[in-house]
Amino acid sequence: MKLMVIAAHPNLNHSRANRALARELKNHTDIHFRDLYQEYPNWSIDVEKEQQLLLQYDRIVFQFPFYWYSCPPLLKKWFDDVLTFGWAFGPGGDHLKGKEFLVATTTGGTEGGYRSGGDNWFTISELLRPIQRTLMRCNGTYLPAFITYNADKGSDEYLEQEAKKYAEHIQASMRVLVH
Repeated sequence: MKLMVIAAHPNLNHSRANRALARELKNHTDIHFRDLYQEYPNWSIDVEKEQQLLLQYDRIVFQFPFYWYSCPPLLKKWFDDVLTFGWAFGPGGDHLKGKEFLVATTTGGTEGGYRSGGDNWFTISELLRPIQRTLMRCNGTYLPAFITYNADKGSDEYLEQEAKKYAEHIQASMRVLVH
């Protein structure tokens, strides 16, 4: 399985949690890791390049910090620019059929805060539904997300453990993830 991770953190070098996840992936030479903010500092996304990259991989992982119950703005722009009508969905929009998509996100909140009636009122799965639906509308298979809670308060050891779990999760077979 060919796997690409698209990281979208406005300041990856200053993020303890997302940087730990990215650092762990460097130990896996079969994972293609990209930093969207580094590649597009002027926010001018090369749509054709991005679409061609999507065609080359079986599984695409979107790694980002959970911002105001969503993804960072450059990733939202990426979705809007790259996943176009006639290419990703609609008539002739079947280029992503059979692709697997997965979200990996970090949040400063606790797992208990992301439950029905918790601090955030909804589960993280419910809050990720717009991204899930977008990817499913593009004929992709949406796999269970990987979430790192307490990202801002976690010790270095905790983040290293999460990073190892992350690498295992994104490489696991669909049968294992969708049990």
